[in-house]
Amino acid sequence: MTHGDSRSKSLRDLRKCPTGIRGLDEVTNGGLPRGRPTLICGAAGCGKTLLGMEFIVRGIRDFNEPGIFMSFEENEKELTENVASLGFDLADLQKRNLLAIDHVRVERSEIQETGEYDLEGLFVRISCAKKQIGAKRIVLDSLESLFAGLPNENILRAELRRLFRWLKDQGLTAVITAEQGRQSLTRHGLEEYVSDCVISLDHRVVNQVATRRLRVIKYRGSAHGTSEYPTMIDESGLSILPLSALGLDYPVSSERVSSGIKRLDTMLGGKGYYKGSSILVSGTAGAGKSSMAAAFSDSVCSRGRRTLYLSFEEAPGQILRNMGSIGMDLGKHVRKGLLEFRSMRSTFHGLEQHLVSIHKLVTQFKPAALVMDPVTNLTSIGSTEEIKAMLTRIIDYLKNQGITALFTSLTPGGEAFEQSEVGISSLMDTWLLLRMIESASERNRVLYILKSRGMAHSNQMREFVLSDKGIQLVDVYTGTGGVYTGTARMNQIAADQARAAGAANEAARKKRLSAQEAASTRAQMEALRVKLAGLAQEAELGKLAEQGRLAALTQERQEMARARGVD
Repeated sequence: MTHGDSRSKSLRDLRKCPTGIRGLDEVTNGGLPRGRPTLICGAAGCGKTLLGMEFIVRGIRDFNEPGIFMSFEENEKELTENVASLGFDLADLQKRNLLAIDHVRVERSEIQETGEYDLEGLFVRISCAKKQIGAKRIVLDSLESLFAGLPNENILRAELRRLFRWLKDQGLTAVITAEQGRQSLTRHGLEEYVSDCVISLDHRVVNQVATRRLRVIKYRGSAHGTSEYPTMIDESGLSILPLSALGLDYPVSSERVSSGIKRLDTMLGGKGYYKGSSILVSGTAGAGKSSMAAAFSDSVCSRGRRTLYLSFEEAPGQILRNMGSIGMDLGKHVRKGLLEFRSMRSTFHGLEQHLVSIHKLVTQFKPAALVMDPVTNLTSIGSTEEIKAMLTRIIDYLKNQGITALFTSLTPGGEAFEQSEVGISSLMDTWLLLRMIESASERNRVLYILKSRGMAHSNQMREFVLSDKGIQLVDVYTGTGGVYTGTARMNQIAADQARAAGAANEAARKKRLSAQEAASTRAQMEALRVKLAGLAQEAELGKLAEQGRLAALTQERQEMARARGVD
C-alpha cells in the first residue's frame, strides 16, 4: 500500500461525531472527531458556551447520545435560564437521565500550589456522571476557570496534557472552551497544540455593526473547510453558512417566468426570464426599479407561487400603498400567504447575519421567487468586495434551489449607467437598465436590456410609463434631434405628422396639376388629330375633284374632236 493509499484509508476510518448544528457538520466534513477533544476558542461573547450546550442538547435529541455539561462559571440555574429561549429544556433532559450538569467552583485560595496538584477530583466527578447516564459527549466550559488557581506554568502544562489524554482514554467526544489569548489562540498557548480539532469563533464590529465568523483552525486526520464562515445566533441557536454548499453545478431550467410586463416579456425572447435565473434592475432614484420588482412579484403570485420580498428601504404597508397607485393589488397575495415581506434597515445586521437570515427565510417560506430591493443599501455595512462575496453566495444558493431572483441596484446620479454600484452585474443572467432622460423640461423613463444570457432579446429602447393602469412600455421616438420621450415625443410626432401631411398635400397638388396638364395636352393632341383628319379628307376631296375635272376636260376634248371630224 502506498503512502497516499494509507492516508486516504486513515481519512475514511476517522470516526465523526455529528453536532447537529446547522452548517457545522458540513464545514467539518461530518462532525467533530469522535472520542477526541475539540477546542473552541474565542473572545468573550462569541458563542463558545452556546456551541457547547447545543452540541450536548442536539446530541441527545438527534443522535440519542447522552451528555455531560461541566461548567466552571455558570451554575445549573443560570445555564437552564440562558438556553430556555432556544427551546432547550435542560430540566426535562436531566429528569430523563440524558443530561448531567455539574457546576464546579474553583477558588484560587483553596488550591495549594504544589507539584502534587492534579485533576483527580475532576476525573472522579466526570466518571460518576458518565456511568450514571451513559454519556457519550462532554463539554468543559471553560479551561481558564478550571486552571485559574495554577500560576505555575509547568504544572499547568502537565495537567492540560493529562486532561486531554484522560478524556481520550474515556472515549468521550469532548468540547472544551477557552478564552482567546493576546498573542495566541488561547491564553496559555498550549491547548491548541494538544487538541485534535480547533475551532475559532470571532465576534467583531465593522462600521458599528456586529458580525460573527467561524473558522476551523485545524482538524487532525480529516479534510475540512479552511475559510471563515458567516455565523449567526438566533432563536434557533447557532447557524453556520458553509461555502462548500455553493457551487456551479446547480440545475438549469428552460421554463420561463413572466416579468409581469407583457411587452418586456416580448423583448425577452417573447416569454420572459428563465426560471432560476438572476435578474438585475439598475437605475437612478425614481426610475421605477421597485415598480418593476413589484410587477414581477405580482406576476409570480398570480400564478399561485410564493414570492419573498426583502426591502431595505420601505415598510410593507408603504410598498402596498405605492404599488396600488399604479394598479397593482399586492395585498391580496399577502392575504393568501403567497407574498411575504421582510423589511428592515440594512444596518440592523451585519452581512453575515443577513446572509444566514435569507437562508433561513428561504428554508421556512420555500418561495419560487425572491426580490431584494435594493442591494446597494448594503454598502453601509461592508465594502464592495465583501458585498459581492455575500451576494455571490446568495445567488449561488438561490440557483441551487431553483429560485428566480430579482435584485434592484441604485445608480447614483452622474455615475456611468452601465455599471452596478456593488459590482455584481457579471453574476447576473439578465440585466435591465432604467434611465431618466431630460427633454422639453421633463424627465421621462427609458428601459433597455443590457444583456440576457441564453435568449435572443431586443436591442431597442422603450419608454417606461407608470400610470394608474399599470406599467406600459411605449416605443420611443427617434428623430434628427435624438430620442424623444413624454410630451416631447408627442410634440415631435405631431410636428412630423404635420410636415408629412404638408408634403403629402403638396405632392397631391402637383399630381393634380400634372393630371390637368396631361389632360389638356391630350385634348390638344385630339384636336390636332381631328384637324389633320379634316385636312386629309379635304385633300382627298380636292384630288377627286381634280381627277373629275381632268376626266371631264378629256371627255370634252374627245367630243370636240369627233365633232370636228378629226382622225
